[in-house]
Amino acid sequence: MTLPLELVLGARVWRRPGRLALTLGPIVSGFSLWDVVAISAGHWAFDERSTSGRKLPGGLPIEELAFFAVIPTCAILTFEAVSTLLRQGHRHRP
Repeated sequence: MTLPLELVLGARVWRRPGRLALTLGPIVSGFSLWDVVAISAGHWAFDERSTSGRKLPGGLPIEELAFFAVIPTCAILTFEAVSTLLRQGHRHRP
C-alpha cells in the first residue's frame, strides 16, 4: 500500500533501510518495553479474541510490535513524500 509513495512520489524511505531502522529502533524498543512493563505490572492487557495468540517475551502480542513499526513507517513515508513534492515545487494553490 505504501509503494506509490516510494515509487511515484519519490519518498525514498524503503530505499534507505538502514536509516529507517535507525529511526524505528528507539520507537519500537521504547514502546515495546513500556508495554511489557505495563503488562507485567497488571496495568495493561490484550483481548485474546482480538489477537493471534502469538506473543513475544514479556507477553507482548506480535500485533503490538507490528503496530509500533507500521504506524511510524507510514508517517515517515507520508512526511518524505510531501517534502519531496514541496521541494519539487508542487504547492497547493487555492
